Amino acid sequence: MRITDLLDKRSINLNAAPKTKSEALDMAVELMAKSGKIDDIESYKAKVYAREEESTTGVGEGIAIPHGKCSAVNAPGLAAMIIKDGVDFESLDDEPVKVLFLIAAPDTKDNVHLDVLSKLSVLLMDENFVAKLMKAGSPEEFLEIIDGADEEAKSIDERLEKEDDKLAKILAVTSCPTGIAHTYMAAEGLEKAAAKAGCAIKIETRGSGGAKNVLTDEDIESAECIIVAADAQVPMERFDGKKVIECQVSDGINKADELIKKALAGDAPVYKAGTSEKKESTSAKKGGGIGHKIYTQLMNGVSHMLPFVVGGGILIAIAFLIDGLNVDMNALSEAERSNFGTITPVAALFKSIGGAAFGFMLPVLAGFIAMAIGDRPALALGFVGGYIAANGKSGFLGALVAGFAAGYIIVLLRKICDKLPEALEKIAPVLIYPVVGILVIGLGMTFIVEPVMGGINTGLNSFLAGMGSTSRVLLGFILAAMMAIDMGGPFNKAAYVFGTASIAAGNYDIMAAVMIGGMVPPCAIALATILFKNKFTKEERDAGPTNFIMGLAFITEGAIPYAAADPLHVIPACIIGSGAAGAVSMFFKCTLMAPHGGIFVFPVVGNAIYYVIALVAGTIISTICLGLFKKKAA
Repeated sequence: MRITDLLDKRSINLNAAPKTKSEALDMAVELMAKSGKIDDIESYKAKVYAREEESTTGVGEGIAIPHGKCSAVNAPGLAAMIIKDGVDFESLDDEPVKVLFLIAAPDTKDNVHLDVLSKLSVLLMDENFVAKLMKAGSPEEFLEIIDGADEEAKSIDERLEKEDDKLAKILAVTSCPTGIAHTYMAAEGLEKAAAKAGCAIKIETRGSGGAKNVLTDEDIESAECIIVAADAQVPMERFDGKKVIECQVSDGINKADELIKKALAGDAPVYKAGTSEKKESTSAKKGGGIGHKIYTQLMNGVSHMLPFVVGGGILIAIAFLIDGLNVDMNALSEAERSNFGTITPVAALFKSIGGAAFGFMLPVLAGFIAMAIGDRPALALGFVGGYIAANGKSGFLGALVAGFAAGYIIVLLRKICDKLPEALEKIAPVLIYPVVGILVIGLGMTFIVEPVMGGINTGLNSFLAGMGSTSRVLLGFILAAMMAIDMGGPFNKAAYVFGTASIAAGNYDIMAAVMIGGMVPPCAIALATILFKNKFTKEERDAGPTNFIMGLAFITEGAIPYAAADPLHVIPACIIGSGAAGAVSMFFKCTLMAPHGGIFVFPVVGNAIYYVIALVAGTIISTICLGLFKKKAA
């Protein structure tokens, strides 16, 4: 495959004049769409913009290579723009961009196009090649220039694999989040810098097509220094005991000479397995940094938790369905209704299995948040903290706290253990980290997190009890809104306990408001993932529709992964819609005599039609709020 096979002349603009970076990206996406290689333009554009949020694709020297990889791309493609007056693209060297190539990569296992894209990335580092492109008078001439250069050039991986067999003094690994362009440009930059310095170098590229020119144990053993220029995960344990320079992939492009000089001088720390901390991106000044780092740590926990939520939630919903089809709710006593979902043996089995999956949900969330911060030693601490939260009063908010606390406890322990004698330092990962770490997280959860959240819980119950005789509509709004605050935590439990206690006292309208408040968040999440696709990741969109089932079954926990990933925007949206649904339910005097079951106990709901109206109204309100509050997914 040649570069021109990916570039349609309809997708070339030799006289582009965008005024801003966003305008340049929009124009490039429109050019790409003309080639017919994009099925969903908005989804693809969201991916392109998300990549820019990670770090700019303006690599310097007037070049920008934005790119997006997703299922909306039906075939690999390129779009090209010559911007003769230049445009501010927030480039790494702050110079205006004059040549822009947009890459569209399909989300498939067939990566034949990646060698072609890596070759283009390397060609763009040749000033003569870029100058010829700038002077092209027509799309046909533009394509001829590229084809001529393509004839003579080899991809960076092909060239690296054919270097001599002598062991290199310096090794390098390059990798970027999408593994399409920057990976290979960094490799090219380091290779040229090494040649200029007169030293041998071997470079492993970790692109979308997998690792190429992989460093061997023999290579690593003999190397004087290793440069890891990466913005994506790289296996680091193999470099234990070697001098390693860790930097961004953009440094491999723009600071290659400096990196090679530093490596030859031996000016690098000795890497110790399990102690590497991800470097903060210089894009912090441009919208990334601490916030993006926290988001990625959260998403590590959420993505691992999601299968437990979906699997367990659907099984519990099936349990309610089985009981709903086989049991006459009107014939049950109050005590029997409280066991809805476990009345028939088959339903009890499904609910037991689903409940077991739910039992792992919060420990997994906390464990993998912790692992994203402190690597594998933090995993055990996170599991323990999440387990305490799940079985205590703090719920998923406590699990979030546990996850971050566990990760940073390990970071602190590492710094302390670095000062220990070498003999003791070696046993730290297998003895000191787990023993001391688990003790500290356990004490912290027991004596700080749980008492604080328990105090809040007690105060909420007292507040609700005092409100019982005041405005019923306001009470309905507050109770339903509380169901959406922490979705299983102390706020949720306080409202639910108040609702079940009201059933015993004969106040069935309160339980109706409580249950509908718990049904709205998952239903709204499901609807929002369909209507506002660019506000959610692909994984979130795929799992979204299952929340309809969980919401209708009164399983509020289905919304937890979404709330955990973006609490500042998702939780307020859910609170507003749930509160509105509860207020409407109370206004129309809807009643409920069963403490659980969702849609499966609607036969015993008083004023059922108005109850459905309240649910629909609350869901729509929360969905609109999600569309307004949430930012585009990164």
